[in-house]
Amino acid sequence: MRKISLLDHNSVPKHEIIQVDDIKSLLEKYQIEKGQLPKLKESDPVAKELEAAVGDIVKITRISQTADESLYYRLVIE
Repeated sequence: MRKISLLDHNSVPKHEIIQVDDIKSLLEKYQIEKGQLPKLKESDPVAKELEAAVGDIVKITRISQTADESLYYRLVIE
């Protein structure tokens, strides 16, 4: 049986794990602490497919009718 990737579905926005080097600049840009980011459970199907670990930050790029692209960030939790 062929495995279907959730990330290939047109209803699922682009998800990617932020590199450790980029986390500091992201938090400085928004003047927040890591724990203040919205959360994404490690058990979420997309997080599982990305193999995201607790403490990772996932960048979600959504298509917006007004802004072309909208960026969202989520902290992976247990």
